Amino acid sequence: MVSIIRDNMESVWTKTAGLPGFPELEGDIGADVLIVGGGMAGVLCARELTNAGADCVLVEADRLGGGITKGTTAKITAQHGLIYDKLIRRYGERTAGLYLRANLEAGERYRELCRDIDCDYEPQDSYVYSLNDPEKLRRETEALRALGFEGSLETDLPLPFKTAGAVRFPGQAQFHPLKFLGAVARGLRIYEHTKVLELGPGKAVTNRGTIEAGKIIIATHFPVLNKHGGYFVKLYQQRSYVLALEGAPGPGGMYVDEAASGLSFRGYKGALILGGGSRRTGKPGGWKELEAFAGEHYPGAEITARWAAQDCMSLDGMPYIGRYSRGTEGLYTATGFNKWGMTSSMAAAALLRDLLTGRDNPYQELFDPSRSVFHKQLAVNVLESAVGLLTPTAPRCPHMGCALKYNAAEHSWDCPCHGSRFGEDGRLIDNPAADDRK
Repeated sequence: MVSIIRDNMESVWTKTAGLPGFPELEGDIGADVLIVGGGMAGVLCARELTNAGADCVLVEADRLGGGITKGTTAKITAQHGLIYDKLIRRYGERTAGLYLRANLEAGERYRELCRDIDCDYEPQDSYVYSLNDPEKLRRETEALRALGFEGSLETDLPLPFKTAGAVRFPGQAQFHPLKFLGAVARGLRIYEHTKVLELGPGKAVTNRGTIEAGKIIIATHFPVLNKHGGYFVKLYQQRSYVLALEGAPGPGGMYVDEAASGLSFRGYKGALILGGGSRRTGKPGGWKELEAFAGEHYPGAEITARWAAQDCMSLDGMPYIGRYSRGTEGLYTATGFNKWGMTSSMAAAALLRDLLTGRDNPYQELFDPSRSVFHKQLAVNVLESAVGLLTPTAPRCPHMGCALKYNAAEHSWDCPCHGSRFGEDGRLIDNPAADDRK
């Protein structure tokens, strides 16, 4: 029977890496660029812009990497599910090819940087498997071939259950995200425990002083400004769960189910990182499914860490990176990474660096946050918001007033509309809400 740790909700990354500390802001300052949010996307943007010669400052309301980044499974891959067949059918080969190229370039940038960083970087092949639909796999393999990428269809997989096969993406990678983050953050102008209270044109008021900046990037996972961009209908959040299993070796590659509710596998230092249980934030969930799976397939293993991840999901499966909205000059964002935040963060940093420094970038239109919203998911998001607003119960989320749902697994109150989460004491855990629950 698998050994289960019930009182440990730290990720394996936080248990095995210490991040450098940064000061709090003291008084009013100015900069060319202000970045709000100290996760992977924000720090990489700060690094790219600083290296490009911009006077750049980053503020984080808590600790660097203390939000979504610490919960990732840390796969660096351009294989984002079975996305390329979908993109070709919806938008054509040019758009699909641009998406592939942007993410392959991001992966190559990680490879270059990690040569000089001790962050457990390991080249690995990536696989998307299907339990019962070989036709989906065949179509994806053909789509990759049409785009000039040599993916392959594999049928003999080292997984503890039967599948219909997998699409193999060679030459991808995995790493330790917090070791990497700590290394690339050194030397940057960063202020921790500095919370933005108010944003205006060219200015941010924080709890520690005012920052004037010609350009501002909102890299807070879910964008925090409701008045612009319509992100409250363009995004929703999913919660998923992860176990670290000692005594259950990794499969020698990175594996994920093509089904949204399926499982994810990768290794780390001889252990297995097992993910799954994905569902919309605010819906019932937890680690029980993963624990049952581990007990059946890895009965001698010990669960040494367990944690949860939260992901912003866009309408069309591609991130929103660029100007916050058509009417917000000098304001930018990077969000909607659809569970592929490591690769997307690097792609976002390169694109935003170019946009803010006046360089041409071939991916500006591809990731434009103001692109069409007419997708099926829009109706689902609107319906969920309407239900949340009309449900006559308390407590309610201060973001837009939706009824909160109690998350018994994590002892939190979660918003099914937009994904804000609060502790039992009302303390804010995850945005887009900006304040604690009253």
